[in-house]
Amino acid sequence: MNGLDLFWPSNPGVLIVIIVLCLLFGLAIRMNRRARLIVATADVSAQPRTSPQSMASPLTIWRVVAFVVAIVAMTLVLLTPVDTIARTQLFLMHMVQVVTLTTLCTPLLLLAFPGWFLRPFLELPVVRPVARALTQPVVASLIFNITFLAWHAPVLLHIAVKQEALYHVAMLSLWFTSLLNWWPLIGPVREFRKLSYPLQMLYAFLDGQPVDIYAFLLVFSGVVIYPYYAIPPQLGIPAFSDQAVGGAFLLIPGLVDLLVMSPLFIRWLAQMEERQKIKDQRLQEM
Repeated sequence: MNGLDLFWPSNPGVLIVIIVLCLLFGLAIRMNRRARLIVATADVSAQPRTSPQSMASPLTIWRVVAFVVAIVAMTLVLLTPVDTIARTQLFLMHMVQVVTLTTLCTPLLLLAFPGWFLRPFLELPVVRPVARALTQPVVASLIFNITFLAWHAPVLLHIAVKQEALYHVAMLSLWFTSLLNWWPLIGPVREFRKLSYPLQMLYAFLDGQPVDIYAFLLVFSGVVIYPYYAIPPQLGIPAFSDQAVGGAFLLIPGLVDLLVMSPLFIRWLAQMEERQKIKDQRLQEM
């Protein structure tokens, strides 16, 4: 169709990741149902402090929807001909793939999994110091941005598009580091994210600057940075146009950052208002 390569890719690594995610979410649902049953049938007054009440709140429908959307999106961009086109023919589709993984799938997955499910793993003695280090805002941002820019260096991306397995390693590494990148804002385990609202807004603003600069370079450089994409002649798309549209699409994460900053600013104002009310009430009592 229009010269596009509709070959279905072989991507066992991504398939394993998706299966593991589905199994983990299924386990979370099962644990939640079991905890709710125990709380509903047991004598609450006689329960010890280690009761499952902390995990007994039902998994809301929005968590399930977020998980399903994330998994479907990952499947579409990594396990269908979209992946083949993104790797070999259209840089625009590559950027669609990257933005979908890092701006849609990863935040939805973090929103889907409840904190009580992830906390026991993160609190393991071996995992805890590593998790704390990797989810530090500066560290998480640097890891993601360096990974993103490194894989999009012309030489390295050229090698990746020629080797399917390496390309998929690149996609999985971007997906994983974007999980770290989103954690300081929406990580489900609050003990591992302690930024105040003003610092969260600053993080959201500064974190996206390297990718935005790269996107503007793609759009306004006037030079084809990735000449090795075999764009089908039937499409009639010049190489630079393909690159520029891909760069424009990459600006979407910057818009998402602005959308994220808006509710953070509103919460900050509400927090300050609540603190002022408490202060005024104490003054009246005195």
